[in-house]
Amino acid sequence: MGPMRRALGDDGIGVLSGDSLRGVAASIRRATRPDIVHAHMTAGELAVCLSTTAPLVVTRHFARPRGATPVGRLAGILIRRRTGAQIAVSQYVAQRIERRATVVYPGVPASDGSRAVRRPVVLVVQRLQPEKNTDIALRAFALAAPAEWTLEVVGRGPELSSLRGLAEQLGVQDRVSFLGFRDDVPALMQSASVFLAPCEIEGLGLSVLEAMAQGLPVVASRAGAHPETVGMAPSAHLFDPGAPEQAAKMLARLCGDVQLRGRYGDELAKVQQTSFTPHAQAEATRVVYQQVLA
Repeated sequence: MGPMRRALGDDGIGVLSGDSLRGVAASIRRATRPDIVHAHMTAGELAVCLSTTAPLVVTRHFARPRGATPVGRLAGILIRRRTGAQIAVSQYVAQRIERRATVVYPGVPASDGSRAVRRPVVLVVQRLQPEKNTDIALRAFALAAPAEWTLEVVGRGPELSSLRGLAEQLGVQDRVSFLGFRDDVPALMQSASVFLAPCEIEGLGLSVLEAMAQGLPVVASRAGAHPETVGMAPSAHLFDPGAPEQAAKMLARLCGDVQLRGRYGDELAKVQQTSFTPHAQAEATRVVYQQVLA
């Protein structure tokens, strides 16, 4: 709750605490009856269903139908009955979930304009899970990056050991750094030169939007929601899923041409400032609320 309170500051927005489904439900019941409740993820949605009769709006983040477990399927029946509207974070998600959803793209703040000196670094920011395809990033880097370039991987997960082994197998272990969890990702994005996003099932890719905001050139898989974000740039660098050779060619061009990196980074920043802002997200969400209340 601490980070949430700090982010909200003194805007007069109340914060209800709850560290479990039961705790969240109890907090909602104690609150003044809301006109509408907006919930994210099954546990939060279920807590709302058990605590209030207020209209429910849900945001779907994952490109799959609800209910991966028997309990989840049962919860999904109740949640669907109570849901007044669904928001999907991308067209990719909206097309793969049950029932209709309104697409509202998440927004990120634009860069403050400050730019650090760009280091010869390719940056990856994601959980080290099998579905994230971090191995594709390592293979592309090993094929393409000049000797003076390094790869920095931010994130934690069960793939860490096998990825270290892959880096050694590819002969790039001395040029790959696994940084684990970091709370200075914006600074890393400001100083890196290329961002690599290999995941093929990304519901949106918030780190991709953050890289775009920093004017950081992005090489991404032509899958998931990447065509809706990176793909909006005229010079979009999108490679076929599971094709490290394609990614390597794009990476090699960017590593070898600082002017190309600058032009492409500016394109991506313009896309973010035009289509993926907090204001645009708030306005689109407000329209959904009005439709439900009407």
